[in-house]
Amino acid sequence: MVQVCLNGARGAADGAVVPLTPEALAESAAEAVAAGATDVHVHPKTPCGQDSLSPRVVAATLEAIRARVSVPVGVTTGAWAEPDPAVRVSRIQDWTVLPDHASVNWHEPGAEDVAAALIDRGVGVEAGVWSGTDGAARFGRSALGPKVLRVLAEVTDTAPETAERTAQALLSELGGAFGRPVLLHGEDGGAWPVLRLAGRLSLATRVGLEDMLFLPGGERALSNAQLVTMALTVRRAPG
Repeated sequence: MVQVCLNGARGAADGAVVPLTPEALAESAAEAVAAGATDVHVHPKTPCGQDSLSPRVVAATLEAIRARVSVPVGVTTGAWAEPDPAVRVSRIQDWTVLPDHASVNWHEPGAEDVAAALIDRGVGVEAGVWSGTDGAARFGRSALGPKVLRVLAEVTDTAPETAERTAQALLSELGGAFGRPVLLHGEDGGAWPVLRLAGRLSLATRVGLEDMLFLPGGERALSNAQLVTMALTVRRAPG
């Protein structure tokens, strides 16, 4: 599986190619799926470009994307979008349009409550376990571990020289991960080395303007679709 992560917490300062509005996100998702992406991860944005868990904002984004693609679509529940865990849970309970899945960062305060609220509403949970945090240990103790859709193993080491080793250490920390599927990905300078490792290990991965703004050769990426095309090429390359 290759998931496309359309925008992340990036904004207008990261360049005009980063989609922010529901219409731009829908167009970018359609192009990325046509290029071979089989799943979509998106950060719904307010009109001023801030990540939001607002029912209105989430609904507008999901409806726009689903009008253009038929693959699963997921959203973030990151604490930066709503720092108060109780409010985060309340927002999820008020959603009028549900995503297929949502990522929950296990090192963040209130992660278990957020995940439980999603599961109660029938939304799949991507358990975000970041390197450099206690997320793996917390997830390993969680009663919700067997119930998540998959583990999102996020390598926060952005150094190309060390990101792969950091990824291997994170996978070791996760152990069996309750037998749940693992999606492995990196970010910025570490994104392409980690993507290659995911290919060698036959793990799901993701690619997109949330995780990287540049192609492996250093050229600025022009679109999410271009990143998906390159990711599929890299994964198929011998060695």
